[in-house]
Amino acid sequence: MASLSVKPGQHFTLPDWQNNSLLISADAEQQRYNSHHIRQEGRALRNETSNQARWDEHNSRTCLKDRITSVDRWRETLARCLRDIDLEIDALTKVKEAAENALQAKNLCLDVAIECLTFRESRRDIDVVRDPVEEELLREVKVIEKTKKELQKRVDDAFKQLCLLKEARQQLSCDHRHKVETLELDRQCMSFNVTSGNISFKVNPTRIPDGTTALREWELNNQCNKDRAEAEMRASVDLRGAITLSIAQTNNELDAQRIATEFALRKRIRDMEGALSELRWQEQNTLDEIAEMEEEIRQLEEDLRKRTLDLKVAHTRLETRTYRPHIELCRDQAQYGLTDEVQQLEGTIRALQQKRTESQDALDALYRQLHRIQTDIGYKTNSLQLDNKCMDTRRKLVVPVEKFEPEVDAVNRTRNLPRNSQLELA
Repeated sequence: MASLSVKPGQHFTLPDWQNNSLLISADAEQQRYNSHHIRQEGRALRNETSNQARWDEHNSRTCLKDRITSVDRWRETLARCLRDIDLEIDALTKVKEAAENALQAKNLCLDVAIECLTFRESRRDIDVVRDPVEEELLREVKVIEKTKKELQKRVDDAFKQLCLLKEARQQLSCDHRHKVETLELDRQCMSFNVTSGNISFKVNPTRIPDGTTALREWELNNQCNKDRAEAEMRASVDLRGAITLSIAQTNNELDAQRIATEFALRKRIRDMEGALSELRWQEQNTLDEIAEMEEEIRQLEEDLRKRTLDLKVAHTRLETRTYRPHIELCRDQAQYGLTDEVQQLEGTIRALQQKRTESQDALDALYRQLHRIQTDIGYKTNSLQLDNKCMDTRRKLVVPVEKFEPEVDAVNRTRNLPRNSQLELA
């Protein structure tokens, strides 16, 4: 009888087959669920990133527009300042030339006045008098010389102001040029888009370049350049007015200056006398304080000597007690008391030494201050004598020359002046 051949291999049961089918179905559903979830997340991410990219690009473009507007506004402001400063430079240059011409014209006036005085020196005998004409001529020479000095000063001031204006203009011009270049670059950035042919990845584009400044610093620099240019223009306008006034003004009254000088000199003498009185009072008080400080140092040294002796006694007592025999060598109350006494005395001695050092330093400072006071008293005494001598010398301003006998020394030398006249303060 033939036997049924059995194919070798594993045989599963029907429940195993059903479980396998259910597992495959469940895995398929789970994978479809996961795929659906990922697709939803991907769609949400794409929408979010797309919106974020559009918003960021819009924000960047808006910031660029605002920046371009801000830079362009400052460019226009600096351009107006440049035009104004150019006009002011031209105006100041013309006024400076007018002052130079006026200064040059004074040479002829001075030559005429000196020539007239030279002619009048040829007068003889009784005609050689100090008459009103000669006085007016001498006053005219002084007025002309003073006017020339004033005009020369104004010319120098105008030259310095022109240098300042040109320096300010150079800064404005440089800043204006930089802003023009910046506007060109930012407008080029505005023109970039995804279809531009010259866009590419760059190496570390988010780096902060060397020399980068803060926005506040940029604004302050712009305002500083503008303010400086305006300040220099205001100073130039004021200077032009002063130069114009100097060209047109006449000589001030000499008596007003003489009175003002003598008033200031008398006031200076009074102040010097008051200062000397105060210094002498300070000198006496300092001397008194020095005496008291020296006495205090002596007292400190005496107390220091006494405390040193007390410390020697305490040290000797402690050292002597170290020789107590056997069990008697104990830390008793006397030992603690002596130890505390030594520590207290050592602290007291240190405090006294510190105070003695501080007192000695204070005494040295008092001696230095006393030397300064005494030296200053000498200076002010000499200055007071010189001021009194100046007051005596200024009698030449009101006393006729023939009644005034000047002192001749190596410092102040007299000049040969026409007779029958009064000296005037130039």
